[in-house]
Amino acid sequence: MRPFHIALAVLVAAVWGVNFVVIAVGLDHFPPLLFSALRFLAAALPAVLFVGPPKVAWKWIVGVGLALGVAKFGLLFIGMDRGMPAGLSSLVLQVQAVFTALFAALALGERPGRIRVLGMGVALAGIGVAAVDEGAGGPVLAFVLVIAAAACWGVSNVLTRKAAPPDSLNFMVWVSTVPVLPLLGLSLLFEGWDRDRAALAALDWSGAGIIVYVAWITTVFGFGVWGFLLRQYPASSVAPFTLLVPVFGMSSAALLLGESVSPLRWCAAALLVGGVALTSLAGARRPRTRAVAAPVTGPDGSERVAAGR
Repeated sequence: MRPFHIALAVLVAAVWGVNFVVIAVGLDHFPPLLFSALRFLAAALPAVLFVGPPKVAWKWIVGVGLALGVAKFGLLFIGMDRGMPAGLSSLVLQVQAVFTALFAALALGERPGRIRVLGMGVALAGIGVAAVDEGAGGPVLAFVLVIAAAACWGVSNVLTRKAAPPDSLNFMVWVSTVPVLPLLGLSLLFEGWDRDRAALAALDWSGAGIIVYVAWITTVFGFGVWGFLLRQYPASSVAPFTLLVPVFGMSSAALLLGESVSPLRWCAAALLVGGVALTSLAGARRPRTRAVAAPVTGPDGSERVAAGR
Protein backbone atom coordinates (compact mmCIF):
# COMPACT_ATOMS: atom_id res chain seq x y z
CA MET A 1 0.00 0.00 0.00
CA ARG A 2 1.12 3.54 -0.68
CA PRO A 3 2.15 5.52 2.44
CA PHE A 4 -0.77 7.94 2.04
CA HIS A 5 -3.25 5.07 1.88
CA ILE A 6 -1.65 3.44 4.93
CA ALA A 7 -2.13 6.74 6.75
CA LEU A 8 -5.80 6.78 5.69
CA ALA A 9 -6.32 3.24 6.98
CA VAL A 10 -4.72 4.13 10.33
CA LEU A 11 -6.86 7.30 10.51
CA VAL A 12 -10.05 5.31 10.01
CA ALA A 13 -8.98 2.83 12.71
CA ALA A 14 -8.34 5.77 15.03
CA VAL A 15 -11.75 7.28 14.24
CA TRP A 16 -13.46 3.98 15.00
CA GLY A 17 -11.44 3.46 18.20
CA VAL A 18 -12.17 6.92 19.57
CA ASN A 19 -15.82 6.32 18.71
CA PHE A 20 -16.18 4.21 21.86
CA VAL A 21 -15.09 7.18 23.98
CA VAL A 22 -17.60 9.40 22.15
CA ILE A 23 -20.33 6.83 22.81
CA ALA A 24 -19.47 6.80 26.51
CA VAL A 25 -19.73 10.60 26.63
CA GLY A 26 -22.94 10.54 24.58
CA LEU A 27 -24.58 8.24 27.11
CA ASP A 28 -24.36 11.11 29.59
CA HIS A 29 -26.60 13.08 27.20
CA PHE A 30 -29.07 10.46 25.94
CA PRO A 31 -30.69 7.20 27.06
CA PRO A 32 -28.95 4.33 25.24
CA LEU A 33 -31.78 3.24 22.92
CA LEU A 34 -32.68 6.82 22.00
CA PHE A 35 -28.97 7.56 21.40
CA SER A 36 -28.71 4.60 19.04
CA ALA A 37 -31.86 5.67 17.17
CA LEU A 38 -30.52 9.21 16.73
CA ARG A 39 -27.21 7.82 15.50
CA PHE A 40 -28.90 5.85 12.71
CA LEU A 41 -31.29 8.66 11.87
CA ALA A 42 -28.39 11.06 11.37
CA ALA A 43 -26.44 8.44 9.38
CA ALA A 44 -29.39 7.85 7.06
CA LEU A 45 -30.46 11.46 6.50
CA PRO A 46 -29.72 13.18 4.24
CA ALA A 47 -27.20 10.60 2.91
CA VAL A 48 -30.00 8.33 1.65
CA LEU A 49 -30.92 11.07 -0.85
CA PHE A 50 -27.48 10.94 -2.47
CA VAL A 51 -26.35 7.30 -2.51
CA GLY A 52 -28.95 6.11 -5.02
CA PRO A 53 -31.47 3.29 -4.66
CA PRO A 54 -30.62 0.07 -2.80
CA LYS A 55 -28.48 -2.37 -4.78
CA VAL A 56 -29.51 -5.52 -2.92
CA ALA A 57 -32.88 -7.03 -2.01
CA TRP A 58 -34.77 -5.38 0.83
CA LYS A 59 -34.82 -8.62 2.84
CA TRP A 60 -31.06 -8.29 3.34
CA ILE A 61 -31.27 -4.61 4.23
CA VAL A 62 -33.99 -5.28 6.80
CA GLY A 63 -32.22 -8.35 8.19
CA VAL A 64 -28.91 -6.58 8.66
CA GLY A 65 -30.66 -3.46 9.94
CA LEU A 66 -32.37 -5.44 12.68
CA ALA A 67 -29.36 -7.61 13.61
CA LEU A 68 -26.76 -4.86 13.45
CA GLY A 69 -28.70 -1.68 14.16
CA VAL A 70 -31.33 -2.80 16.67
CA ALA A 71 -29.78 -5.84 18.37
CA LYS A 72 -26.03 -5.21 18.19
CA PHE A 73 -26.00 -1.46 18.80
CA GLY A 74 -28.90 -1.60 21.25
CA LEU A 75 -27.10 -4.17 23.40
CA LEU A 76 -23.75 -2.39 23.10
CA PHE A 77 -25.16 0.99 24.14
CA ILE A 78 -27.14 -0.54 27.02
CA GLY A 79 -24.07 -2.47 28.17
CA MET A 80 -21.92 0.66 28.15
CA ASP A 81 -24.70 2.61 29.88
CA ARG A 82 -24.73 -0.04 32.62
CA GLY A 83 -21.04 0.42 33.28
CA MET A 84 -19.02 -1.45 30.65
CA PRO A 85 -15.87 0.68 30.12
CA ALA A 86 -15.36 2.19 26.66
CA GLY A 87 -11.87 0.75 26.19
CA LEU A 88 -12.87 -2.74 27.28
CA SER A 89 -15.95 -2.56 25.03
CA SER A 90 -13.77 -1.78 22.01
CA LEU A 91 -11.73 -4.87 22.83
CA VAL A 92 -14.40 -7.38 23.81
CA LEU A 93 -16.54 -6.53 20.80
CA GLN A 94 -13.82 -8.04 18.59
CA VAL A 95 -14.97 -11.52 19.59
CA GLN A 96 -17.48 -10.94 16.76
CA ALA A 97 -14.85 -12.56 14.52
CA VAL A 98 -15.30 -15.83 16.41
CA PHE A 99 -19.10 -15.63 16.23
CA THR A 100 -18.89 -14.79 12.52
CA ALA A 101 -16.74 -17.85 11.85
CA LEU A 102 -19.08 -20.08 13.86
CA PHE A 103 -22.24 -18.77 12.20
CA ALA A 104 -20.63 -18.95 8.74
CA ALA A 105 -19.81 -22.61 9.39
CA LEU A 106 -23.43 -23.30 10.36
CA ALA A 107 -25.20 -21.18 7.74
CA LEU A 108 -22.80 -21.11 4.80
CA GLY A 109 -21.04 -24.44 5.14
CA GLU A 110 -17.63 -22.84 5.61
CA ARG A 111 -15.23 -25.18 7.37
CA PRO A 112 -12.70 -23.36 9.52
CA GLY A 113 -9.14 -24.54 9.01
CA ARG A 114 -6.81 -25.46 11.85
CA ILE A 115 -5.29 -21.99 12.08
CA ARG A 116 -8.74 -20.39 12.28
CA VAL A 117 -9.84 -22.85 14.97
CA LEU A 118 -6.65 -22.03 16.89
CA GLY A 119 -7.39 -18.31 16.53
CA MET A 120 -10.92 -18.81 17.84
CA GLY A 121 -9.54 -20.63 20.87
CA VAL A 122 -6.99 -17.91 21.58
CA ALA A 123 -9.64 -15.18 21.22
CA LEU A 124 -11.99 -17.00 23.58
CA ALA A 125 -9.15 -17.35 26.08
CA GLY A 126 -8.74 -13.57 25.86
CA ILE A 127 -12.45 -13.12 26.57
CA GLY A 128 -12.08 -15.42 29.58
CA VAL A 129 -9.19 -13.35 30.94
CA ALA A 130 -11.15 -10.12 30.33
CA ALA A 131 -14.16 -11.64 32.12
CA VAL A 132 -12.01 -12.50 35.14
CA ASP A 133 -10.59 -8.97 35.17
CA GLU A 134 -14.00 -7.32 34.80
CA GLY A 135 -15.69 -9.72 37.21
CA ALA A 136 -13.28 -8.71 39.94
CA GLY A 137 -14.80 -5.26 40.22
CA GLY A 138 -17.03 -4.45 37.25
CA PRO A 139 -20.64 -5.07 36.26
CA VAL A 140 -20.88 -8.64 34.95
CA LEU A 141 -24.27 -8.04 33.27
CA ALA A 142 -22.82 -5.18 31.22
CA PHE A 143 -19.97 -7.47 30.11
CA VAL A 144 -22.47 -10.15 29.03
CA LEU A 145 -24.51 -7.58 27.09
CA VAL A 146 -21.45 -6.57 25.04
CA ILE A 147 -20.69 -10.25 24.34
CA ALA A 148 -24.30 -10.62 23.15
CA ALA A 149 -23.80 -7.54 20.97
CA ALA A 150 -20.77 -9.23 19.39
CA ALA A 151 -22.88 -12.32 18.67
CA CYS A 152 -25.52 -10.19 16.95
CA TRP A 153 -22.76 -8.54 14.95
CA GLY A 154 -21.68 -12.01 13.83
CA VAL A 155 -25.21 -12.68 12.59
CA SER A 156 -25.22 -9.42 10.63
CA ASN A 157 -21.85 -10.31 9.09
CA VAL A 158 -23.21 -13.59 7.76
CA LEU A 159 -26.32 -11.86 6.41
CA THR A 160 -24.09 -9.28 4.73
CA ARG A 161 -22.06 -12.05 3.12
CA LYS A 162 -25.29 -13.58 1.79
CA ALA A 163 -26.42 -10.17 0.51
CA ALA A 164 -23.05 -9.53 -1.22
CA PRO A 165 -23.68 -5.77 -1.69
CA PRO A 166 -21.60 -4.26 -4.51
CA ASP A 167 -21.45 -0.84 -2.82
CA SER A 168 -20.74 -0.92 0.93
CA LEU A 169 -21.56 2.75 1.58
CA ASN A 170 -24.88 2.54 -0.28
CA PHE A 171 -25.69 -0.62 1.68
CA MET A 172 -24.80 0.87 5.07
CA VAL A 173 -26.81 4.04 4.48
CA TRP A 174 -29.91 2.04 3.56
CA VAL A 175 -29.32 -0.33 6.48
CA SER A 176 -29.26 2.74 8.72
CA THR A 177 -32.86 3.55 7.77
CA VAL A 178 -34.14 0.29 9.28
CA PRO A 179 -33.30 0.58 13.01
CA VAL A 180 -34.64 4.10 13.57
CA LEU A 181 -38.32 3.34 14.21
CA PRO A 182 -37.76 0.04 16.13
CA LEU A 183 -35.21 1.72 18.39
CA LEU A 184 -37.47 4.72 18.97
CA GLY A 185 -40.32 2.36 19.84
CA LEU A 186 -38.15 0.38 22.26
CA SER A 187 -36.89 3.61 23.79
CA LEU A 188 -40.41 4.85 24.43
CA LEU A 189 -41.37 1.47 25.88
CA PHE A 190 -38.39 0.92 28.18
CA GLU A 191 -36.84 4.35 28.70
CA GLY A 192 -40.06 6.32 28.74
CA TRP A 193 -41.40 9.40 26.99
CA ASP A 194 -40.45 11.71 29.84
CA ARG A 195 -36.79 10.65 29.80
CA ASP A 196 -36.57 10.86 26.00
CA ARG A 197 -38.27 14.26 25.92
CA ALA A 198 -35.96 15.60 28.62
CA ALA A 199 -32.87 14.41 26.70
CA LEU A 200 -34.05 16.02 23.47
CA ALA A 201 -35.05 19.25 25.23
CA ALA A 202 -31.57 19.45 26.77
CA LEU A 203 -29.83 18.90 23.42
CA ASP A 204 -26.93 21.34 23.09
CA TRP A 205 -23.94 21.79 20.76
CA SER A 206 -22.03 19.13 22.65
CA GLY A 207 -24.80 16.56 22.20
CA ALA A 208 -25.26 17.50 18.55
CA GLY A 209 -21.52 17.16 17.97
CA ILE A 210 -21.58 13.67 19.47
CA ILE A 211 -24.38 12.62 17.12
CA VAL A 212 -22.47 14.07 14.16
CA TYR A 213 -19.34 12.15 15.13
CA VAL A 214 -20.95 8.73 15.64
CA ALA A 215 -23.09 9.11 12.50
CA TRP A 216 -21.13 11.12 9.96
CA ILE A 217 -17.49 10.74 10.97
CA THR A 218 -17.55 7.04 11.84
CA THR A 219 -20.12 6.01 9.23
CA VAL A 220 -20.03 8.34 6.22
CA PHE A 221 -16.35 9.30 6.38
CA GLY A 222 -15.17 5.94 7.74
CA PHE A 223 -17.10 3.84 5.25
CA GLY A 224 -16.27 6.15 2.37
CA VAL A 225 -12.52 5.91 2.99
CA TRP A 226 -12.63 2.19 3.77
CA GLY A 227 -14.60 1.47 0.61
CA PHE A 228 -12.06 3.48 -1.39
CA LEU A 229 -9.20 1.44 0.08
CA LEU A 230 -10.97 -1.85 -0.64
CA ARG A 231 -11.37 -0.79 -4.26
CA GLN A 232 -7.64 -0.09 -4.49
CA TYR A 233 -6.20 -3.09 -2.63
CA PRO A 234 -7.10 -6.69 -1.72
CA ALA A 235 -9.15 -7.12 1.45
CA SER A 236 -6.25 -9.11 2.96
CA SER A 237 -4.11 -5.96 2.76
CA VAL A 238 -6.71 -3.62 4.28
CA ALA A 239 -8.42 -5.82 6.90
CA PRO A 240 -5.45 -6.06 9.34
CA PHE A 241 -5.75 -2.34 10.08
CA THR A 242 -9.02 -3.05 11.94
CA LEU A 243 -6.90 -4.71 14.63
CA LEU A 244 -5.73 -1.21 15.56
CA VAL A 245 -9.25 -0.21 16.61
CA PRO A 246 -9.12 -1.68 20.15
CA VAL A 247 -5.62 -0.24 20.53
CA PHE A 248 -6.97 3.24 19.81
CA GLY A 249 -10.10 2.49 21.83
CA MET A 250 -8.27 1.45 24.98
CA SER A 251 -5.60 4.15 24.76
CA SER A 252 -8.08 6.97 24.06
CA ALA A 253 -10.31 5.76 26.92
CA ALA A 254 -7.30 5.81 29.25
CA LEU A 255 -6.23 9.28 28.11
CA LEU A 256 -9.62 10.97 27.81
CA LEU A 257 -11.78 9.14 30.35
CA GLY A 258 -9.12 8.11 32.84
CA GLU A 259 -9.92 4.41 32.48
CA SER A 260 -7.28 2.21 34.05
CA VAL A 261 -5.80 -0.72 32.13
CA SER A 262 -4.67 -3.49 34.46
CA PRO A 263 -1.93 -5.99 33.55
CA LEU A 264 -4.64 -8.66 33.30
CA ARG A 265 -6.53 -6.52 30.79
CA TRP A 266 -3.38 -6.05 28.68
CA CYS A 267 -3.01 -9.83 28.70
CA ALA A 268 -6.63 -10.17 27.55
CA ALA A 269 -5.98 -7.61 24.82
CA ALA A 270 -2.94 -9.50 23.53
CA LEU A 271 -4.82 -12.81 23.46
CA LEU A 272 -7.96 -11.36 21.89
CA VAL A 273 -6.23 -9.29 19.20
CA GLY A 274 -3.93 -12.19 18.35
CA GLY A 275 -6.82 -14.62 18.19
CA VAL A 276 -8.92 -12.29 16.07
CA ALA A 277 -5.97 -11.84 13.71
CA LEU A 278 -5.70 -15.60 13.22
CA THR A 279 -9.47 -16.04 12.93
CA SER A 280 -9.97 -13.17 10.49
CA LEU A 281 -6.95 -13.60 8.26
CA ALA A 282 -6.70 -17.38 8.07
CA GLY A 283 -8.65 -18.87 5.19
CA ALA A 284 -11.79 -20.91 5.60
CA ARG A 285 -12.60 -23.89 3.42
CA ARG A 286 -15.69 -23.13 1.40
CA PRO A 287 -17.92 -25.24 -0.76
CA ARG A 288 -17.23 -24.76 -4.45
CA THR A 289 -19.62 -21.99 -5.42
CA ARG A 290 -19.56 -18.93 -7.57
CA ALA A 291 -17.61 -15.92 -6.41
CA VAL A 292 -19.32 -13.71 -3.86
CA ALA A 293 -18.52 -10.50 -2.07
CA ALA A 294 -16.87 -11.13 1.28
CA PRO A 295 -17.46 -8.72 4.16
CA VAL A 296 -14.61 -7.14 6.03
CA THR A 297 -15.89 -6.05 9.39
CA GLY A 298 -14.80 -3.20 11.53
CA PRO A 299 -15.03 -3.10 15.30
CA ASP A 300 -17.21 -0.03 15.53
CA GLY A 301 -20.31 -1.83 14.47
CA SER A 302 -19.91 -1.58 10.79
CA GLU A 303 -19.32 -3.69 7.72
CA ARG A 304 -17.40 -3.18 4.54
CA VAL A 305 -17.57 -5.51 1.57
CA ALA A 306 -14.80 -6.44 -0.82
CA ALA A 307 -14.87 -8.68 -3.86
CA GLY A 308 -13.75 -12.15 -2.87
CA ARG A 309 -12.78 -15.29 -4.79
